[in-house]
Amino acid sequence: MDMDLKDFMEFVQTTARSVGAEISSPWFYLQFGLILAAAGIAYAAETAIRNRVDMTALTMRWPLPLRHFARVMLSSASTAVFTLLVIVSRVVMYHATWPSRSYLLMVAAKLGFAWLVIRLVTSVLRNAFIVRLVSITAWLLAALSILGQLDTTVDLLDSYAIVLGGLRLTPLLVLKAGALLLIALWLTNIASNFAESRINATTDLTPSVQVLLVKIIRIGLLAIAIVIALGAVGIDLSALAVFSGAVGVGIGIGLQKIVANFISGIILLADKSVKPGDLVTIGDNTGRISAMKTRYISVAAGDGREFLVPNEDLVTQKVVNWTYTDKNTLVKIAFGTNYDADPRLVTKLATETAAAHPRATKGKPPNSILTEFAEAGMKFSLTFWIADPDGMDNVKSDVMLALWDAFKREGIRVPYPVREIRVRGGALPVETTVEVPN
Repeated sequence: MDMDLKDFMEFVQTTARSVGAEISSPWFYLQFGLILAAAGIAYAAETAIRNRVDMTALTMRWPLPLRHFARVMLSSASTAVFTLLVIVSRVVMYHATWPSRSYLLMVAAKLGFAWLVIRLVTSVLRNAFIVRLVSITAWLLAALSILGQLDTTVDLLDSYAIVLGGLRLTPLLVLKAGALLLIALWLTNIASNFAESRINATTDLTPSVQVLLVKIIRIGLLAIAIVIALGAVGIDLSALAVFSGAVGVGIGIGLQKIVANFISGIILLADKSVKPGDLVTIGDNTGRISAMKTRYISVAAGDGREFLVPNEDLVTQKVVNWTYTDKNTLVKIAFGTNYDADPRLVTKLATETAAAHPRATKGKPPNSILTEFAEAGMKFSLTFWIADPDGMDNVKSDVMLALWDAFKREGIRVPYPVREIRVRGGALPVETTVEVPN
């Protein structure tokens, strides 16, 4: 450790002497002034280009790769102009004086060109955070390489280590592992999205099997990516066995619900008790399953709301699946009439009204029966089938409104409670006090 610290101090002192010698030269200020001037001109040029160039109209007939390249160059116009101006200044000074007197211009030109290349390469990425992270990391590596300090920085990052069991953990190892993991996870996401699109396009698989296959592929690719990334940086997976006990305790205590929901999701997909597109009732919530995730399912209520129900609740609680084996749904309507009505006519009107609805199943005729002679009137039950439970409440409302119109035509009345109050003795047994205002 003492030797590493001594080397580091020597590196800092050497760098400081080099920078001091460079700053003390008048050519440094000339180069710095040229760089500032190039930056100002580049900024003004980008503003003028953006205001005067219509990229959509200009590149309408260009090939797609060329249009993409033009859009990237337009978004980085200031960097391109800056790099071009610095290169011109470097060439002029190189031929007019000694090469060492334009060294700073060469470094600025290389850094600008490196940023242009990085912007062009990262333009194929869609995630803004990943683009920013990759761009900054790649530019820092390019800057260290241009300045000739990449090997020194790598040695410095590898000189400090923490030994955990058989694992030697260094800042360089952490950075390498993080970079490879990001690349591996990005490639994994691309591969899993491609597999998901192909699986969803297959009509021979049920929706639940499609979701199950997608999850298995994602988990498998994720595990392979992690193993490959860690193995590529020289991490022996057996060295991580020391953490297995802690991870097990963490899963048993803190991650119990997460693991339970994950396993419950696999069970739901395997037994096909619910699947995307099913109409379900969970507790007081009714809706259609729009998505099945690793931890929860999304139930769209039809009014803009979506209920996120944990997978464990679907396994342990009562769930009504209206479309589990058959989408045909029995609609039940209870109604009543007074005793002046003919019950046979009432049942006939009810069955004819239900059969006339366009969503009523023709192969299963409606049925209406008298269920009770109640205190206020007769009670009836009307049942009929529809092909799909979607909009069942609307169908019930339509049939009840049509039944009301039929009762009006036939003079059939619907009973309602009547209350009579009888007063004995000619007066209410309540004392009334009248206050006279002052």
